[in-house]
Amino acid sequence: MPSTGFARHDHGTCIEDSLAAAEAACAKARLQLTPVRRRVLEILLEAHRAMGAYDILERLRAEGLGSQPPVAYRALDFLTANGFAHRIERLNAFIACAGHEAGHAPAFLICRACNRVAEAEIPPDAGELGRAADRAGFVIERTVREATGLCPACAKVEPA
Repeated sequence: MPSTGFARHDHGTCIEDSLAAAEAACAKARLQLTPVRRRVLEILLEAHRAMGAYDILERLRAEGLGSQPPVAYRALDFLTANGFAHRIERLNAFIACAGHEAGHAPAFLICRACNRVAEAEIPPDAGELGRAADRAGFVIERTVREATGLCPACAKVEPA
């Protein structure tokens, strides 16, 4: 899967397609995509950048969907547990998943200037980490890979 997040695209179609995929996955797995869960996913998709739980809560509060932190955290827990969103550890924030497939192992490219985040697919056992685990007889089940730098747009603006 190519990196997603920095390329120009039809944002409206992107949101519609992602919501439709989430709804279909929930129906197939018999999961309930409640109005609040759906709205939190929509907020993350609209932003196309990592957002903190309190930023999401502000939006929910303004729309009358809840004003207490557990509302946002429960929705985010559901979305991350089911692969519709990811937690960006470095930013203590969340981003909508760019590709909801089985065995999905994303790495995140975080722009330090604009905070946009691109999602890139890297198998969890790839590269030096995979080779080190193999030598140790260790089976990697999950990795968190985050890189900080400049997105293409910010790299053009910021002097080297």
